[in-house]
Amino acid sequence: MMGLIIPALLALAVITLLFMTVRIVPQRQIYVVERLGKYRPPLEAGLHILMPFIDRVAYRHSLKEIVRDVPRQSCITKDNIEVSVDGVMYLQVVDAKAASYGVDDYVMASQQLAQTTLRSVIGKIDLDKTFEERGEINMEVVKAVDEAAQPWGVKVLRYEVADINLPASIKDAMEKQVRAERERRAVVAESEGDRQAAINRSEGDRQAAINRSEGEKQEMINISEGEKLKQINEAEGRARQIELLAQATATGLREVALAVKEDGGDEAVSLRIAEQYVAAFEKLAKESTTLLLPSNLSDVGGTVAGLQKILKKIDATAP
Repeated sequence: MMGLIIPALLALAVITLLFMTVRIVPQRQIYVVERLGKYRPPLEAGLHILMPFIDRVAYRHSLKEIVRDVPRQSCITKDNIEVSVDGVMYLQVVDAKAASYGVDDYVMASQQLAQTTLRSVIGKIDLDKTFEERGEINMEVVKAVDEAAQPWGVKVLRYEVADINLPASIKDAMEKQVRAERERRAVVAESEGDRQAAINRSEGDRQAAINRSEGEKQEMINISEGEKLKQINEAEGRARQIELLAQATATGLREVALAVKEDGGDEAVSLRIAEQYVAAFEKLAKESTTLLLPSNLSDVGGTVAGLQKILKKIDATAP
């Protein structure tokens, strides 16, 4: 029996010794080792051998980003309004020795410092700006906490204001203000719409007037062009009429000249001239109360003879 107990004890002692000697550090973690109570370089990820009963792992730290809620607290704004604010903080261990020996609990210390800094920042701004300037508030908290946490071996990466709660009376007042602002914008938008509609109507009327004037202008141009063409056509017609009348007159004169050359032509022409001469005086006597008579009215034959001489000259010059 004793032969079994002794080997079992030896095996247990070996296993215990191995457990105290061999350490496996996971990835993204770091172990702080003390030898006889004195700090030694930390153990990074991997397999490590310790001296049993002399070395011990005093602290274990994660190198991952740590997320911690900052408890809700009451803050007083610059305009003396009490608000309740909570947030979220992101931090990371960058120095294992400082995180182990610089402060007892670096997470709790960072949270307390974030709350204190947040109250200070909120107290410097008005209530309205607490909602508008969340980014500036976050940066102020990060800057202050990060500077204070450097001796603790902690890097504050980000801080986010999660929620800002207002008293019921302030909420009611803000809701009324929002409703009033919304109604004002609706009135402004309606007036702008009416103004734009009036502008559009005036623009439409102006364009319609321009179109009407352009149409009337084109109509007058067309009418003037038509009148011009009409006058040109009438002038061409009158010219053609005069030309045809002249041609007819010339033809008649040539016919008369030919008739004069024939036998008895002179007597016929003389008779025709005498008839027209007498008819002209008769027409003049009917149309006017005043009658002008030539001095040689009794010598009709002489007058006819003179006209015959003129006809003979025309006939002589005719081709």
